[in-house]
Amino acid sequence: MPTIELTAAPLTIDQVEAVARDNTTVTLAPTAKQRIQNCNAALLAAIAEGDPIYGVNTGFGSFARKRIADADIATVQHNILRSHAAGVGDPLPEKTVRAMMLILAASLARGHSGVRPIIVEQIIHLLNAGISPVVPAVGSVGASGDLAPLSHIALVLIGEGEATLNSATLPGADALAQAKITPIKLGPKEGLALINGTHLMAAQGVLALADAQRLSCAALCAAAMSIDACRASDAYLDPRVHDIRHQPGPARVAEQVRTLLAGSQILPSHKTDDPRVQDPYSLRCIPQVIGAAQDAIAYVRTAIENELGAVTDNPLVFPAPDSTDIISAGAFHGMPLALPLDTLTIAIAHLAGIAERRVYYILAASDSENPINPHLSPVPGLHSGLMIVQYTAAACCNEIITLSSPASVANLSTSAGMEDYNSFGPRAAAKARRATELATHVIAIELLCSAEALEYQRPLKSGAGVERAHDLVRSVVPRLTADRPPSPDIAVICQLIREGCFSN
Repeated sequence: MPTIELTAAPLTIDQVEAVARDNTTVTLAPTAKQRIQNCNAALLAAIAEGDPIYGVNTGFGSFARKRIADADIATVQHNILRSHAAGVGDPLPEKTVRAMMLILAASLARGHSGVRPIIVEQIIHLLNAGISPVVPAVGSVGASGDLAPLSHIALVLIGEGEATLNSATLPGADALAQAKITPIKLGPKEGLALINGTHLMAAQGVLALADAQRLSCAALCAAAMSIDACRASDAYLDPRVHDIRHQPGPARVAEQVRTLLAGSQILPSHKTDDPRVQDPYSLRCIPQVIGAAQDAIAYVRTAIENELGAVTDNPLVFPAPDSTDIISAGAFHGMPLALPLDTLTIAIAHLAGIAERRVYYILAASDSENPINPHLSPVPGLHSGLMIVQYTAAACCNEIITLSSPASVANLSTSAGMEDYNSFGPRAAAKARRATELATHVIAIELLCSAEALEYQRPLKSGAGVERAHDLVRSVVPRLTADRPPSPDIAVICQLIREGCFSN
């Protein structure tokens, strides 16, 4: 099994996905262990001087002015995990929790949180043993860290809370015992450090982004297939159009679609004596819409990649030979992720929305120049064909529209006003993941319909790239010869999309 070694370097999206899927082990580099130890020693020295240090010898949030007695410094770290584990709702998927744990461990391993190496090693032990804390999905406002979700994770490290192991849910202490892992006792600042970061929204962002990138590739294939399935023009892919538009995303998409259609026999078959002057926007503006969405996804990727190299704790410890600086700041604030994640949902909305319009256009069979049956019915009237898949696509798009309202623009204060401007990045992330899931169904429906409509163009062939995509669809879905439930067909095409089969 491959191994990821935690150092000061940023994680990659592929690494987070691999650990989330539980097919990679994690280790802590000796250099990182030494860096963590040095930072912890610097923190302990600063504590010994007796000055107030937020979250170490003070309370938390609006209790920051309350001093904690030296004898209670360890106790307060356990208490914060218990009091802050206030999540509600269905548990997060294990993949999401594992991604959170890896990102948390990597942040702590960069040596600015003041924890002991054993804290990072305990997280690694859980990952490698397949122990996944049970984490309710709702409870974080995306500032002061993803406090509630991370508290549910941290409880298991100390032998409390709940976890799953080998598909069974059991008390955290029992899960550790079965894996022969000893619960840890927390030292100064360690409870706070475990929960004071953007690790839920970052984990959700990584997984949503990876799915969105695979979806974007499938959307390109579906759009290119629809062009020939509709006997549409390729004039709007002309590079001269995109050179003078001067937008990189549309130019790149036009080139990609040209490549997918290269060698098409269908395009030249109707170039002469075709009364149509131009195609509907859903075809003619494929480069502009998908290109803009791809550019937005690229922006999201940059933000996520930046976060995978971040330390998002508070306060931060900066060891130095002469004196250690301990700085209270706002590194935990989720706005650098919340805005991109809200943008991701909007980009996904457009991938799905324009695909649904092409599905409608194909099934309406309203173009007299395209010899397809209404609703692609084998025998119109006797068979309804694919009529209702467009309803499903429309239902998915309607929900995506509601999800596209940004989570990050509405503010609610917390902690008696001390935390008075929150990001709500976790809700932005959850909406992006749901939108991507819904859009996957929409793109699968377009692939189902365009693959069927392409059969009406035979014996002519489309471009080699489109034909490869068509073969992929036909590898799991036969041609429609009589009415059958489309739901299983949509599901198997969705699985192809999720597995990245259209990404090449």
